[in-house]
Amino acid sequence: MSVSPASSRAGWHTSQPAVPGRPPGGQRRPVNTAAPMLTVTLNIPLACEESLTPPARRLLEAAREMLEGGEGTITATAVDRRPDPVPAGRSPSRSLAPTIPVLHILAASRSVLRDGEPLPLTRLEFDLLLHLVAHPRRVFTRLQLLNAVWGYEHAGVRTVDVHVRRLRGKVGVDVPLVTTVYGVGYRLADDARVTIDRTG
Repeated sequence: MSVSPASSRAGWHTSQPAVPGRPPGGQRRPVNTAAPMLTVTLNIPLACEESLTPPARRLLEAAREMLEGGEGTITATAVDRRPDPVPAGRSPSRSLAPTIPVLHILAASRSVLRDGEPLPLTRLEFDLLLHLVAHPRRVFTRLQLLNAVWGYEHAGVRTVDVHVRRLRGKVGVDVPLVTTVYGVGYRLADDARVTIDRTG
């Protein structure tokens, strides 16, 4: 049985039936005889920058064994996963921590400033804030606040709740000011930043 020169070339086959998308005459495209290339990408921890970890080393050794005798190429890439550096002069905690606004109470003029900007408080809202700030860490019941701020025991003690809610809304929900002590009443928040000026 004779074999034609065209069908005896390495990498060509003529015995298979024609398949759509292949060259005419039932021939396949030439087989790529180039040496294979294996690319290995490794995420190496910072503590192992100087040397590969044992699992990574075993992986490279296995790849070399697979390519032994050929002209393959092995590429190992270390990827730095460190977070972006913090600019000089700024600590990570300070850059992420929100700034709590400062309230200044001017007793003489009966006004309140939030970071220098005046707040439109009513007379009762101002008196309620001043009373709580003047007695930090002390818990007041609603009746006690009614006596101290309103000057009498109102039939509806929930009016204190209404004024506290309005006071919080005007000062800002982002400002720690009044803490609710459930089942008891209210007190000044521990992290409230409030100053009182009784001279101006």
